[in-house]
Amino acid sequence: EPPRPPTPEPTLSTYTRDDDKVSSSTDWRKIDIRLVGSHPLWAHYLWNAALALASFLDSNVDLYKDRCVLELGAGGGLPSIVVAKNGVRKVVITDYPDAALVDNMSYNVLQNTTEEEREHVDVQGYIWGQAVKPLLDALPSTLHPKSFDIIILSDLIFNHSQHDALLKTCELVLSPPRPEDPTSEPCVLVFYSHHRPHLAHRDMEFFSKAQERGWTCLEILTKTFPPMFPEDSGEELIRSTVHGWKLTKRS
Repeated sequence: EPPRPPTPEPTLSTYTRDDDKVSSSTDWRKIDIRLVGSHPLWAHYLWNAALALASFLDSNVDLYKDRCVLELGAGGGLPSIVVAKNGVRKVVITDYPDAALVDNMSYNVLQNTTEEEREHVDVQGYIWGQAVKPLLDALPSTLHPKSFDIIILSDLIFNHSQHDALLKTCELVLSPPRPEDPTSEPCVLVFYSHHRPHLAHRDMEFFSKAQERGWTCLEILTKTFPPMFPEDSGEELIRSTVHGWKLTKRS
């Protein structure tokens, strides 16, 4: 039997903050994201949707400052690290409970945050649709009831078989609406690209299912990037465009 090929080395991608977000010499300017060398769950790429979501979060700090955020399927964890550096109360960063993925998320947090910022971060493995107690247990003990104000999903809806599981987790942990504070309505942010244009309708079934379950779905952003895989089939403009949606749910 021939020897197995060596596991590819990790790669490094850098997110550079927009100049208008840097107001002093002490402000953070970049985040270096280490990506596992190869992974069957596609965590070895820094997806355009993650870059777009990170930029959106950096431009909308009031959305999550002093609030609690959950990221599902975080990969390298870029969007979560952005909110950690911008004053989140607590961010729980999750991906499939594979040691390589979880260790890599923890590494990226350690390399890109201060000790004080890390007090507001928790990293753990989590399977979508499963028991949410470990997620809620990571929230501050003074928080009652325990729930998340913002849930972020970056390039996950191409997992068509997992739409129901993703929605189930969101429904179990998202805070109920606060009539006394309508400006801070709890929401799920879903950013994605149609990597396989011929299956775009399957991607969009996520939102159809969400609406059937009582969610309100609103597209809030489109942004074009260089294509992730120029050699792939399908219209390049479709594959290059990131869409951002905001989902809210009335109790």
